[in-house]
Amino acid sequence: MEQLLEKSVALVQRISTEKKRYLYNEINWNNRLIGIKGARGTGKTTLLLQKLKELKLLPTQGTYWSLDDFYFTTHSLVETAETFFKKGGQYLFLDEVHKYENWSIHIKNLYDFYPDLKIVFTGSSIIDISREEGDLSRRMLMYTLPGLSYREYLAFNDLYNFEPITLEDILSKDRKWAEMFPADFRPLEYFEDYLQYGYYPFSIEDKQGYATRLQQLVRLIVEYDMAELKGFDVRNAKKMLQLLNVVAANVPFQPNITNIAKKSDIHRNSVVAYLHFLEQAQLIKLLYASGISLATLQKPEKVYLDNPNLAYAFSTSSPNVGNLRETYFISQVSVRHKIAYPKQGDFLVDNTFTFEVGGKDKTSKQIDSVKNGFVVADDVEFPITKLPLWLFGFLY
Repeated sequence: MEQLLEKSVALVQRISTEKKRYLYNEINWNNRLIGIKGARGTGKTTLLLQKLKELKLLPTQGTYWSLDDFYFTTHSLVETAETFFKKGGQYLFLDEVHKYENWSIHIKNLYDFYPDLKIVFTGSSIIDISREEGDLSRRMLMYTLPGLSYREYLAFNDLYNFEPITLEDILSKDRKWAEMFPADFRPLEYFEDYLQYGYYPFSIEDKQGYATRLQQLVRLIVEYDMAELKGFDVRNAKKMLQLLNVVAANVPFQPNITNIAKKSDIHRNSVVAYLHFLEQAQLIKLLYASGISLATLQKPEKVYLDNPNLAYAFSTSSPNVGNLRETYFISQVSVRHKIAYPKQGDFLVDNTFTFEVGGKDKTSKQIDSVKNGFVVADDVEFPITKLPLWLFGFLY
């Protein structure tokens, strides 16, 4: 166990606590069992190390372990944690739990047997707690960490530092949200950069190699992480990548299952399930008609990439502008709100508000008869009658 404690100390010493993801302040750190899931590259490990550093505990009191460490190929998590607890352990931060066989059962045992031990763990976005054998859902608080919002991107790059705003603030008739921005703020100055480079925090380290790294990340998710999905045969990883390329070449689009099956070499009876797998991996987003029950797998009305950066990663030329706008909107708004496909307009949010997304010349013609309908316009800073698209990147 000593080698694990030494690795933890080294990692904690190197981590900076100057900039934190929005989720850091929303987590109830006092809870005995906390789970944080999200796609690779969104900053889950950094979140754990920052909290551990701020606790200022001795290595024997608080430690960080990655469960894909070679140590755990020959050592039991429960037995190692038991030793840690007996030597004064109070906080156990576990990373990459989905890479440890039967991880949920082991964590349940630790939770039940050591009531004075606080456990925080992270795992891939593909984790479905409700299906895990350990039945952790009644014992824990679960959080999901998305990529950077536009607001966070500005802050992490030392450009501007603003507080998040709510959807209610954005839609308010008095437009008080405008008061939070200084007169010299130019919201579009870095907007295109965000669409291409801003969603994953590692762009701050290496903007030049970002596209290559993002493509490698997608491969790792499909070929490595998705092996943990129940019902997914890892031998079909190549077909999954083909499907993702088909989606990327056409999004946003209303899927024709037969055509997708032909282009991706996937049996048409499996296409919907595979689309669902890609959504679980936070690589795409599926939009369903309002009022549709998702208890069983349904064919979506529209398919989007998970975020605009992926559009650049998969495109051989500049991505379609309309695609980028809608992908940006759904990626930012879906973090805190439910989105469905409406009969009129582009998006129905929380089953109440309808949004039509377009360029600066977009009119309200398509949603004139819709109650609570709003036009969201790109390429404008502070429009009078419309809502600026960039502003929806300040929701978290």
